[in-house]
Amino acid sequence: MQSRSLTIAITDNIIHFMRTQAPLLAPIFRSDGQARLLATLILTGDELSIFDLAERSDVAYATAHREVLRLVDAGILRSRYSGHTRLVSPNPASPLVSPLGEILLIVTGPVPMLREELSAIDGIARAFLYGSFAARLLGIAGPDPRDIDVMVIGDVEASAVFDACARVELQMKRPVNPSIMSAAEFMEETPFLQNVRERPTVPILGEAS
Repeated sequence: MQSRSLTIAITDNIIHFMRTQAPLLAPIFRSDGQARLLATLILTGDELSIFDLAERSDVAYATAHREVLRLVDAGILRSRYSGHTRLVSPNPASPLVSPLGEILLIVTGPVPMLREELSAIDGIARAFLYGSFAARLLGIAGPDPRDIDVMVIGDVEASAVFDACARVELQMKRPVNPSIMSAAEFMEETPFLQNVRERPTVPILGEAS
């Protein structure tokens, strides 16, 4: 049975209680939010405020703050203050950071890695994961995905997108398959595109739907 934890999100002074579960692709992590927070920091090596970390990881601020405190106490993250802002980053002295990075690279790596690669390419309006890998990231049960499907929408140079995905593929050790379309092409009523639009997606750049 997968472990579940209670997450408290605060928006507009209203407290929301939400159940989060361990990520299906790596149930060794306490929760999906924890895995996304760690991936955002460890796979990029960035130093971020807790607010920016929560935003990049798509995790409620209250959840991010609580997880950061746990991870700092465990020595996996380190923190410092710049003025009144608390900044957090991976702790290079921790023997856990490197093996965690290898695990996170395989199970959650596509999003931060593809975001970094694709953000350097002009003309991309939206990019997102779809298919079975996206479904597993979102906690939808199913078989282990064999590859990673990426939809790129915009007026872009196809070779640049394929090269970017190839670099991610080398690190992920899992095929990365990009589909490149204009905004008009993406709205066409084909069985494939209808299926993509109706099924879960994970944003990389812009909005996924």
